[in-house]
Amino acid sequence: MRLRTFESFWLLKNGLLYTYPTLQKNIKTEILLIGGGITGALISDALMDAGYKVTLIDCRDIGQGSTSATTSMLQYEIDEPLKDLAQKIGEDGAALCYQEGIIAIKDLKKLVTTKKIDCGFKMKKSLYIAHNKKAAKELHQEFEMRKKHKLGVKWLEPDVIKKTYGIVSQGGILSETAASVDAYKMAHELIAFNVKRGMKVFDQTEIKSIEDQGTTPKIITKENHTITAKKIIFCTGFETVNLLKEKVAELIYTYATVSEPTQTYNKNLENILIWNTQDPYLYMRTTDDGRFLVGGEDSEYKDTILQQNIKEEKSKTLVKKLERTIPKLHFIEDISWGGVFGTTKDGLPYIGKSPEYKNCLFCLGFGGNGITFSTQGRKIILELLEGKENPLSYYYRFGR
Repeated sequence: MRLRTFESFWLLKNGLLYTYPTLQKNIKTEILLIGGGITGALISDALMDAGYKVTLIDCRDIGQGSTSATTSMLQYEIDEPLKDLAQKIGEDGAALCYQEGIIAIKDLKKLVTTKKIDCGFKMKKSLYIAHNKKAAKELHQEFEMRKKHKLGVKWLEPDVIKKTYGIVSQGGILSETAASVDAYKMAHELIAFNVKRGMKVFDQTEIKSIEDQGTTPKIITKENHTITAKKIIFCTGFETVNLLKEKVAELIYTYATVSEPTQTYNKNLENILIWNTQDPYLYMRTTDDGRFLVGGEDSEYKDTILQQNIKEEKSKTLVKKLERTIPKLHFIEDISWGGVFGTTKDGLPYIGKSPEYKNCLFCLGFGGNGITFSTQGRKIILELLEGKENPLSYYYRFGR
């Protein structure tokens, strides 16, 4: 066992980039944003752009929750296939959610470029492969629906995928729009950017209670300090399930492992994100420092001391699946880790107002595309603060 695998690759690679003080007094702010991960970073940045006075708090150091464990694959695809999502919310709504995912990735590229955020962002394509012939038939139906809604897709036959990428499959969908990023570094750099613009940040600041009465909500910290705000926005991901009575998500544990940086592989793999139709599905990508990353093997979350042993077994399973999928790739494991994430019944996030809290908004980017959902949340949250309704608000609403 390699002891350093208790931590994720992103934490070991980057370290603790920025630290902030704990809250030591009572304060007032216009917007109180709770959560210092990639969602909190993206939403607070949008609020600062719009001219709001923002205070951000987190019970940990910045980026130490799910953001430090994510594989940071940016895809427009949702965990729920388009054809299945169409059965749940209607074809027009499902197509809109998928189309907005493409826009979100392009918006992220613009944000990173404009603000010169150093986070290893790279535009790529996405390859969704079938792991057997039955899955290929269903995946081709998915392709036809995506093609119908002009999502920038192409169907690749097994021999083309094998020749181009060295991947064994039964065919797959190649999507034009995807990207990869170091989400942990992006969260840190974006928050630091906004601290320079006047945003207040307090880490290691834990909430004891929330008072949501009247027109000025406030929170009381474990140290008995008060933050009074005009509006509170929660960007707290999986931890929010303990705050709400509505069951918005199931908690899962997902695993990942990354190779040594001396890894040799088909260079065409650098230009794509890969995932497959297995359940639990497998996903793969290269990193900006020349490693190969593989993740998946999702399982029910259990808070147990055996989690480290489970992680080691899951890592072995991931490598075996990888070797069957890309036989010529010689993978030498360097770092493996696991993390807790939330998954919803329809693969969609919860963004907006919960009836349980009068003066609060939520941006909960559950699912495999939390970063792209949070990017969509930038627009949705701002419009809600202005009393407007975004077309996506209906599909991402609470109580659905």
